[in-house]
Amino acid sequence: MVFFHCWPCKQRSSSSSPHNPTRLNCHKMFVPGFGEASPEAKAAKNLHNFFNYIAVKIVSAQLESYNPEAYEELMEFLDTHSLNDGDEFCASLMRESSRHKALALRILEVRSAYCKRDFEWDNLKRLAFKMVDESNTKLMREYVLETSPATENETGK
Repeated sequence: MVFFHCWPCKQRSSSSSPHNPTRLNCHKMFVPGFGEASPEAKAAKNLHNFFNYIAVKIVSAQLESYNPEAYEELMEFLDTHSLNDGDEFCASLMRESSRHKALALRILEVRSAYCKRDFEWDNLKRLAFKMVDESNTKLMREYVLETSPATENETGK
């Protein structure tokens, strides 16, 4: 298996010997092709749009029970406007009418509150680590099973 070192790397200052080989002290990995934004900035942008989606879901659920007319207006707007870009969605909603402006302001308020108070950031990190580890293990296991010669005893045939 080939492993790629992360760069920039600095040689450790500890003395090297046959029993203590020189080790590289690597910092974070260089990610090529992200000149305009870091991977974290891109992830934050995606989360920003996701928080808008969540806020729309929360507001629509609230409206459905206590303001069916506003709920219908929001649903009609959703039929013709994409939620892919949260800011664009809210900007368009604000400019539709004064009633729609109130809906947009409520969505902005909810997405901010959800992001700051309700979203479980620690759980996100834990789930992301777990998902990557489980996926890597599954893919490697499948590859080994596909590429390893199996005997009749092992396959049960």
